[in-house]
Amino acid sequence: MSGVSPGEQRAADEEAEAGGCGRGTGRLGTPELTYEQLKVYEGRPTSAPGVGKDLVNEPMIRHWCEAVGDTNPAYRGPDAIAPPTMLQAWTMGGLSGHADRSGAYDELSGLLDSAGYTSIVATDCEQEYLRPLRPGDRITFDSVIESVSERKTTKLGTGHFITTRMDIRANGEPAGTHRFRVLKYAPAARPPKTAGRSSTAGQQSKTAKRPKAAESGSAPRRPRPVINRDNAGFWEGVRGHRLLIQRCTGCRTLRFPWLPGCNTCGSPEWDTVEASGAGTVFSYVVMHHPPFPAFTAPAQRPDQPPAQRPAQTPDQPLAQRSARPSDQPPAPPSDGTRPGAATPYAVGLIELSEGVRMVSNIVGVPYDKVRIGMPVRLEFLWVDEELELPVFRVAEGGEG
Repeated sequence: MSGVSPGEQRAADEEAEAGGCGRGTGRLGTPELTYEQLKVYEGRPTSAPGVGKDLVNEPMIRHWCEAVGDTNPAYRGPDAIAPPTMLQAWTMGGLSGHADRSGAYDELSGLLDSAGYTSIVATDCEQEYLRPLRPGDRITFDSVIESVSERKTTKLGTGHFITTRMDIRANGEPAGTHRFRVLKYAPAARPPKTAGRSSTAGQQSKTAKRPKAAESGSAPRRPRPVINRDNAGFWEGVRGHRLLIQRCTGCRTLRFPWLPGCNTCGSPEWDTVEASGAGTVFSYVVMHHPPFPAFTAPAQRPDQPPAQRPAQTPDQPLAQRSARPSDQPPAPPSDGTRPGAATPYAVGLIELSEGVRMVSNIVGVPYDKVRIGMPVRLEFLWVDEELELPVFRVAEGGEG
């Protein structure tokens, strides 16, 4: 294993861009910690030696594989093994947690807090697998603070990386190692907002980039999807009202979400299959908190009822399928929710008729009427004047 983690390497790359780091006075005038003060925590346990709450077992393996869509035959049958990536799952304490946490990690965190490093973000984890885990294995583990980095300056701010290492054993034999890394940091100062500008041109330049909805302040906006070279084809399909599923050209396995290679045979070659739009609710959650109006304000327009439009059909004119919503205010949604209100909403794991699953909103019924097994149909929803997303409407007669 290399001495520099991916998370630390990214921080090092950003350090030069951000101006490096130095010694001296910490945040808010507090004395800066020395590296020696932090290094003494390396090797100290984060908890007492632990025992997994359950033996490795087939039901948990099955649930894991169903949740992630892993159909590898090695995880089924009389000689089944557990997926290697379940390594940490066997050590988790559940809702009750583990009551044997040591004071070393809390002490280290408190020391960093007192120096102004009050924010924390997880950066990455690494796992090493030493032997397969099989049903009936008894899991034991212990965890230590493996390393504390020197001070690093990243785009988030200046701080220290803390790496914990968990050594996991099965029936007393080494089974694997799980490393988890966080950055404990002081947030970088943001440029102060100015109340006004002396330059009219500057003001115009700033407002010219602001989307319509933000200018009017009349409607909340959803976060924009992250589009990259691995999923650009999917979003291109959405713009054309087509839900595209990747298909490996080597073994013909369908996959979703989009990935650069096939999980089954490893081939990087693929083409696409257009989904029919039919599916069922495989599972779902109802989001109550935090309230976010952008996810519960349907973009239904008086001139285009309803806002959700069915997936394209061969006899439907392209102009009709791609018509953008007007700038008129939204009409009241059909399910009785108040436009702009931050109400609970249902997020479903939809099993498409092609066999793959995807996460999306479930519309057409109140959130408390959604049920597993409900038939649904693909539609495309304008969530604002720029963004259209695939959603699933409960089929007529399928209400719970």
